[in-house]
Amino acid sequence: MTPSGRRRGASTSAGVRAVALVSLWLIGCASQPVSRPAGPRPAAESAAAPRADSRFAPAEAAIAAKHGSDYSGFNLLERSDRALLWRLTLIDSARHSIDLQYYVWFGDTLGRLMMDRVIKAADRGVKVRILFDDLNTMLHDMTHVEMRDELLARIDRHPNIQIRVFNPWDDRSLFGRGVGMASDFKRLNRRMHNKQMVVDNRVAIIGGRNLGDEYFGLNAEFNFHDLDVLGVGPVARQASQVFDRYWNSDWVRAIPRLAPGADMPPASELSTASIGTVMGNPSLMSIDAGRSDWTAEIDGLPGMLAAGRSEVHTDSPVRDAATGNHMPNAIHHLMHSAKSELLITNAYIIPDASFMADLRQLAGRGVTVRILTNSLASHDVPAVNSHFEQWREPILETGAELYELRPDAAIRGELADIAPLRAEFVGLHTKAMVIDRRRAFVGSMNLDPRSQILNSEMGVLIDSPLLAEKLAERMLRDMAGDNSWQVIRADDGTLRWRSSAGELTSQPARSLSQRMQNVLFKAFPVDLY
Repeated sequence: MTPSGRRRGASTSAGVRAVALVSLWLIGCASQPVSRPAGPRPAAESAAAPRADSRFAPAEAAIAAKHGSDYSGFNLLERSDRALLWRLTLIDSARHSIDLQYYVWFGDTLGRLMMDRVIKAADRGVKVRILFDDLNTMLHDMTHVEMRDELLARIDRHPNIQIRVFNPWDDRSLFGRGVGMASDFKRLNRRMHNKQMVVDNRVAIIGGRNLGDEYFGLNAEFNFHDLDVLGVGPVARQASQVFDRYWNSDWVRAIPRLAPGADMPPASELSTASIGTVMGNPSLMSIDAGRSDWTAEIDGLPGMLAAGRSEVHTDSPVRDAATGNHMPNAIHHLMHSAKSELLITNAYIIPDASFMADLRQLAGRGVTVRILTNSLASHDVPAVNSHFEQWREPILETGAELYELRPDAAIRGELADIAPLRAEFVGLHTKAMVIDRRRAFVGSMNLDPRSQILNSEMGVLIDSPLLAEKLAERMLRDMAGDNSWQVIRADDGTLRWRSSAGELTSQPARSLSQRMQNVLFKAFPVDLY
């Protein structure tokens, strides 16, 4: 994976990736020090304390009364439609504050819908803070470059909206960004991969989804099977502390200001006409995404929450080479804590020696380990598979079970696509673990070199047997033969891919082109991904 992210998993353009790869090859970047972003650092500020009149206060009070003030309530957001509708519920029902921290937030159907609702919340007087990775300011969607500073600066003019960017390019032009990649590669190769939103400091959504069509069942080519968790209570303050830590970081700058000028131009992607087109999307119409009254959903919230204690983990926002990431150690300790069973679902896996040692150590203690990741056929990033495939046999040799998602998984219609849309295939984007059916982890971290070393990541560890059992059931469903291949070793020592559709003797792929990419990307350094 390049600094501009995954071609689809982080949804960036091939052109931006090419700039990064050429820069890496042409510049002696190993000798460059890691600099800090230029320009003035914005004023520090922190989230306001939660207020009693928040619409989410009764749900938090109900959890506290029954379980204690240190407990939060949680609900898994697995289906694309639920993940979208609950985000709209939170935004439309906010009374005081909305904090949004995302790796990418595209200008596609989903992105425009979300931004329109955020602006409407700000019009009501809600204070909004938006923190993007600066990669977001040059992407319209997963395959199209678009310089978006002007649009975002116009949104930032709203008296109730602030927009900041993480680790920004100094020169804001596309050409200048290419030059920046060559001259300041070590800094610009380090990105903020966190994904969360916090409303009224009482409710949060944390997980793997970026804000774009393919993460919410609206992409005609493919959609992701992904996972977030909605949390009400102290977990929101834990998440808010993470947000403030990044918002006030020396690696964050305000979106560049515009000179005083006209209001949003009529052709804007957020114009009334444009939003009208968005709301005419058949999938959005099928789930009534245009409504704004969520009283029934909020009233029913206490009854759908699983109680548990939580810890929100994150890496330091400091991206210099001397500052190590926290998340790899957190995942390591989490794996080691398993006593009987460890379930792992992770979209992008390129193991290292530590991960393999953990698997062997767990096997030595008799812990059952099951792992689900993408197959080449379900992959949006063949380059990751290029460096993963050599690890299949070593993983099996540890005694772990290995499963790979099918692109035609039976779950895709129910979980990934929003009807009537039917995408060509489904890919995996979830990053989750369940330990001993007692604790669950949901977050943004892939098990690959980029997440371990270069990106910042975050996630929430939840001590809740009820939630963990629900997540475990869903993970095992995903590993079943209608949804995945189990990778096994045949009697002759070769690998086989077994599912309800039969057994394959070579790794499945969607096309010859995908197989060719799989070979080609072996030539690139593994630490790019």
